[in-house]
Amino acid sequence: EHETNRLTHVNSHAHRTEEMDVERLLVRRGQPFSLALQCFTTLPPKHKLAMILHLALNDSICVLDARAGSDKWWFRQQGAQSEVLLTIHSPADAPVGLYSVTVLLLSPDGHILEKTTPDTFYLLFNPWCKADSVYLPDEELLEEYILNENGLLYQGSWDQISSLPWNFGQFEQDVVDICFEILDNSPAALTNPEMDTANRADPVYVSRTITAMVNANDDRGVVSGRWDGKYDDGVPPTRWTGSVPILRRWSEAGAQRVRYGQCWVFSGVACTVLRCLGIPTRPVTNYSSAHDTDGNLNVDYLYDEQLESVSEGRKDMIWNYHCWVESWMDREDLPKGYDGWQALDPTPQERSDGVYCCGPCPVKAVRDGDVGMKYDAAFVFSEVNADLVTWIVYPDGQRSQVSLNQNTVGQNISTKSVYGDYREDITKHYKYPEGSVKEREVYEKAGRRVTQPNGAPGQLELKIKHAQAILGTDFDVIVEVHNVGGEDTPAQLTVTSNAVTYNSLHRGECHRKTASLTVPAQKAHKEVLRLRYDHYGACVSEHNLIRVTALLQVSGQPEVILQEVNIQLSMPQLHVKVVGDAVVSRKLIAHISFTNPLPITLRGGVFTVEGAGLTAAREIQAPDDIGPGQEVKVKLSFKPTRAGLRKLMVDFDADRIRDVKGIATLILKNKPKWFPP
Repeated sequence: EHETNRLTHVNSHAHRTEEMDVERLLVRRGQPFSLALQCFTTLPPKHKLAMILHLALNDSICVLDARAGSDKWWFRQQGAQSEVLLTIHSPADAPVGLYSVTVLLLSPDGHILEKTTPDTFYLLFNPWCKADSVYLPDEELLEEYILNENGLLYQGSWDQISSLPWNFGQFEQDVVDICFEILDNSPAALTNPEMDTANRADPVYVSRTITAMVNANDDRGVVSGRWDGKYDDGVPPTRWTGSVPILRRWSEAGAQRVRYGQCWVFSGVACTVLRCLGIPTRPVTNYSSAHDTDGNLNVDYLYDEQLESVSEGRKDMIWNYHCWVESWMDREDLPKGYDGWQALDPTPQERSDGVYCCGPCPVKAVRDGDVGMKYDAAFVFSEVNADLVTWIVYPDGQRSQVSLNQNTVGQNISTKSVYGDYREDITKHYKYPEGSVKEREVYEKAGRRVTQPNGAPGQLELKIKHAQAILGTDFDVIVEVHNVGGEDTPAQLTVTSNAVTYNSLHRGECHRKTASLTVPAQKAHKEVLRLRYDHYGACVSEHNLIRVTALLQVSGQPEVILQEVNIQLSMPQLHVKVVGDAVVSRKLIAHISFTNPLPITLRGGVFTVEGAGLTAAREIQAPDDIGPGQEVKVKLSFKPTRAGLRKLMVDFDADRIRDVKGIATLILKNKPKWFPP
């Protein structure tokens, strides 16, 4: 009788998968792992052992030899008293996936005398292995980009950056199974499983498949995107605090799309899946991100003669921020020089090869203007480099360009630092310094026109100022028109304030003011706009943003000056305090409180709580309506499952306020093995 024993602990420590909460053996490719074969008798002389390896979806069977061969699967054996230690070597370019292995006892003439019951294991990418195409030779980076289950996603706007704590949870229970389930549900896997399996050796293929599968636009994808504010038949995008509940919900419903996500949700989920599979990945945020629908490297804003916006249909726009991810890999499919970070954008914006996915696109190709590089370099290039062009459209359909802004788009490109919870600016990886010779060369190469500022600067300058604005209060916005010339100048000023989403969808106009003015030479004119909560409160989006746009037209001249500010209304924090001994498997209690900052009563309040190694996602309803200035308190008990630095993420949502967040950080110890007398 023979049976194999998987030495799970020894392997998972060596393969850095011990955090993964699964019964199954998890190993990384290109690195040997061991099985112990229990033998109740010693092996008879001249009998041999062989192994049969089977990749789950595929019928291909590979028989392993007991001899060394660096580019193939092989094994070696070492006898001990009542067992044989089998060490299995996998090639560093083997397809990732679920394998099963059976050990055979062969007679001297090659007949199968006995075989073990099959043992299964997952094989993952191995960024610690030199020969693997995702090899990253820096332990500190791997600690963050593979092993860290918590992170920050950057939001806000370029001049008011905020961070959202996110629970990636890539080692939580079932997550690795769900990641392979996502690959198994891709159109290629369903129509041509054999080819798909072979391609799973390639991180370029796997990461591109994941960007297509994280959004539910074409396939049995994970998250359905929605931006219009109508989320009653699902979860509002702002309510999520991590990827695990989304992945579990998708899997439990039989690969049914989860409603709803927006860009940070897509990037958070993609980051979880790619880290789990073993591809080093980080979330990235681009501020003032261009969405150029017609590919002309311009974002076109259209106004009529009354300075009302007339951009119709699928319009070009600038998103306050846009999140994607970068993954680290070699690009053997491209000419030399494009290895390293690759941009991957799982948010469904434009089709690529007929499918909503974007990337992997070498970040170096974006910086150098190589817009023909696979995949989607032109789209990513325009996200960080497009010009903002303002046009006036006349009644007969003619339009004239009235302003051009070349340095708005693509600012403060951000990711979380590997050294802690602060921002690392990676703009220089995407573009050369503003105004440098190199930048000009890149624009010419990419086909973006290089315009010289035309003629002398105008006499009038436009500035918008505002104090710190708090959601629920009234506040002033001041528009200043400065006349820097020597003559009094007549002009027409239009100022509008709109409730918008982070990706520039209008939810309602709060205020509009038009004034004819004459600005004296060397003086300034001030226009004050009072924004009241009873005006903006009803239409403000879940992103709590007010966009103030000022358009100034000098009388008798074609030129229009455009200024825009995005005012992020600041929100209260949740108060989260955890009480008890921070020891694995011991009960802890989280006390969560929130004070309503609005002058109105909040209804339907709900708290969402989750944390990798602490607790699965849970919801707690607020006991009652919450009046203006009133405090609500809830508590929740949980038993942590894993030691180390852990974060508990909390979200609060109600009918008139969303996206209120709180966080508690804990350091958990394992239970002591013994108790002194």
